[in-house]
Amino acid sequence: MNNYRWSLAGRKAIVTGGSKGIGEATVKELLALGAEVIAVARNTDTLDTLAKSITGNLHTLAADVSTPEGREALVNWVTTNWNSLDILVNNVGTNIRKPTAAYTSEEYDFIMNTNLRSAFELNRAFYPLLSKSTQGNIVHVTSVAGLTHVRTGSVYGMTKAALTQLTRNLAAEWAPDNIRVNAVAPWYIRTPLAETVLQNEEFYNNVINRTPARKVGEPEDVAAAIAFLCMPAAAYITGQTIAVDGGFTINGFHPQ
Repeated sequence: MNNYRWSLAGRKAIVTGGSKGIGEATVKELLALGAEVIAVARNTDTLDTLAKSITGNLHTLAADVSTPEGREALVNWVTTNWNSLDILVNNVGTNIRKPTAAYTSEEYDFIMNTNLRSAFELNRAFYPLLSKSTQGNIVHVTSVAGLTHVRTGSVYGMTKAALTQLTRNLAAEWAPDNIRVNAVAPWYIRTPLAETVLQNEEFYNNVINRTPARKVGEPEDVAAAIAFLCMPAAAYITGQTIAVDGGFTINGFHPQ
């Protein structure tokens, strides 16, 4: 077996929203595969906890990438410390669950800036460094809410659908620069963001009944898909959105 194809040894990676949930699991997965990783999050305490819990070539940066100042801080750190960049995982995300007519303009801007604009701007900012890598990779963490209707709020769904389209556009536009762009679209995963609704027993049962795998996913399930997309073994995969959903998005009327 060619171990190089299944390794990320020596790769330099950024994971936004990297201190909890899917981001934390992705940081650990990339480190275990040999990458050097910078985990970015707003909360210093969660980053400190992450750094104490794992070993590997890990850096942490407290920055809010939904803001220009936070993105600038990240770009400054990376350009100061690294000469190139191999992996950018745009994972940071948030949500406010409300009926569409109930959103304020401030809430709309908050979700848009966190979920969508952060990824768009970081992709552009790191394009020069990614193009220096012979195997540059961007992975967007979207959601099945961007593929079909899910009761998570229309604004959240809009941001995730836009990330899916951004994945397609950049995959085609940046392919000549040896940058692959893919996305993963999770269904309900046991993360701090999802636990607030999964604690409702009726809601939890509804989720399970719509999921052929009959379970909620774990952050490690998504992290494994992200890591695979960044490997040399996935070198011919670009522009794709992989649903990590236990079969939710292909489930029609299938009585149990």
